Amino acid sequence: MSRKEIVYVVSDSIGETAERVVKAVAAQFLEDEIGIHHSSHVSDETDIDEIIAKAKKDSSIIVYTIVVDELRDYLNKRAEEENVSAVDLLAPLMQAFVDKFNREPAHKPGLTHVLDERYFQKVDAIEFAVKYDDARDLEGIKKADIVLIGVSRTSKTPLSMYLAYKGYKVANIPLVPEVPVPVELFEVPKGRCIGLIITPDNLNAIRKERLKKMGLQPNASYARLDRILEELDYAEKIMKRVGCPVINVSNKAIEETANDVIDILNL
Repeated sequence: MSRKEIVYVVSDSIGETAERVVKAVAAQFLEDEIGIHHSSHVSDETDIDEIIAKAKKDSSIIVYTIVVDELRDYLNKRAEEENVSAVDLLAPLMQAFVDKFNREPAHKPGLTHVLDERYFQKVDAIEFAVKYDDARDLEGIKKADIVLIGVSRTSKTPLSMYLAYKGYKVANIPLVPEVPVPVELFEVPKGRCIGLIITPDNLNAIRKERLKKMGLQPNASYARLDRILEELDYAEKIMKRVGCPVINVSNKAIEETANDVIDILNL
């Protein structure tokens, strides 16, 4: 069996980009005959010297994605001195960006991975908001970054989803006079539980519109003013017991309320 040809993949971050490119190219040259040696988070000249020595010994190619100027320049210099072939995957595209957009790159390794982490944080938060919406699972109260409480139609669910998109894990609990409040709610640290209130007239109009869309009569108990007053009074008492900050969502866009919630969290 013939010896595998080796390609050294080098990066000052994880190096996934370089490895994928190398594998795509290797597939055109009998991929099974080409081995990849991966060096991630390369941070100093000593690391580069070791890689250059190995690549020279194996008569190998170095393929790299290094964004720190000093490290990239040092690798190029040492590779040239040792007659080792080194391919910079990022430089041509970076230079094209500089020429086209007339700005300099950040030269910070790992930014793509940071973006990936933010993305997955959002995904986790959205899944959390769906799982713990409307008190479906009371375990969410203990795990949430934010717990929203309020009567029906105070925008708890859309607000939860909006905050989830911002990366916050949110659980929400509807307050209904006939339904006991979960004891877990009174154990939430102050500032993490936020009450949502609304004026009776606004809530009356919202609920009537909701009933209309559902094909129900607008004079149902759900939208009656006396019932609304009862619910709001009950919710106010619960919020006082919990000792949570309260936001009036009347005539407010979700984005405005979300900003208020974030401001409270940052106090």
